[in-house]
Amino acid sequence: MDKLKQLETFTSVATRGSLTAAARAEGVAPAIIGRRLDALESRLGVKLMVRTTRRITLTHEGSAFLEDCQRLLADLANAEASVSAGGVKASGHLRLTAPAGFGRRHVAPLVPRFRELHPEVTISLNLSDRVVDVAGEAYDCAVRVGDLSDSSLVSVRLADNRRLCVAAPRYLQHHGRPQIPSDLARFDCLTLSSDASQTRGWAFAVPGTEGASELVHLRLGGPLDCSDGQVLHEWCVAGYGIAWRSTWEVESDIAAGRLVTVLDGYAAPPNGIYALFPQRKHLALRVRLWIDFLKHHFGQADYWTREQA
Repeated sequence: MDKLKQLETFTSVATRGSLTAAARAEGVAPAIIGRRLDALESRLGVKLMVRTTRRITLTHEGSAFLEDCQRLLADLANAEASVSAGGVKASGHLRLTAPAGFGRRHVAPLVPRFRELHPEVTISLNLSDRVVDVAGEAYDCAVRVGDLSDSSLVSVRLADNRRLCVAAPRYLQHHGRPQIPSDLARFDCLTLSSDASQTRGWAFAVPGTEGASELVHLRLGGPLDCSDGQVLHEWCVAGYGIAWRSTWEVESDIAAGRLVTVLDGYAAPPNGIYALFPQRKHLALRVRLWIDFLKHHFGQADYWTREQA
């Protein structure tokens, strides 16, 4: 119990930003919160937070540990809800949000299937490429692709994702294959227009000065660009150039032979596909079942390589 309380305290301080705020939420003195954090760091043998009178900053180890703690506490809450819910059916309204492209392809088709299993649940799905304020706009759950920045939300990793350079076989037959990332300057690169995302460019892992890989970003251009990623995907399949796309979008094309990868040895490290939801003492059954539903489908071995409806 002491260990669990330490994890809950660490998560509360990290997400609220101060010992005082965490103490106020729990109704105890800040000194008690501080002693729990000291005991946790002593037990783990690692510094999790840098505490000053003005702010609290997570260390690198603390940031990684926070994600694990949030997932563990969420799983514990889900387990308790499973027992206490018993035969109670999920009901009520579920407000969901997801990125537009990913949501159209991988979230929207699952929504009616989920409701078939839980007919007493009504669902609103918002698809938008802006960063939605999940708690402020009263969403129950958000799906996000890529690195997470908002530690005030609980995250559950649903699947891995990575960016790959892909092209149609016939394009490579006519133009050859790039051997190193800098070769891309001589190819037709299909890029998002400047008012869209990917402002830092395409990311590659290249050998560093001491042997370790370093992440570099290349700002590339070509005869065609577009603000819509789906259009770039279609241009790529049609053989108009090389694109830098997510595996969630192109793995089925790769499996079917419509696209092939290039520069595999320089691919950037994977990021994740996450479900995020606000911190709550008791997670609504409909939200827990929705997250489990996503994990089940996204976790199937052939999900990402088969054709999506």
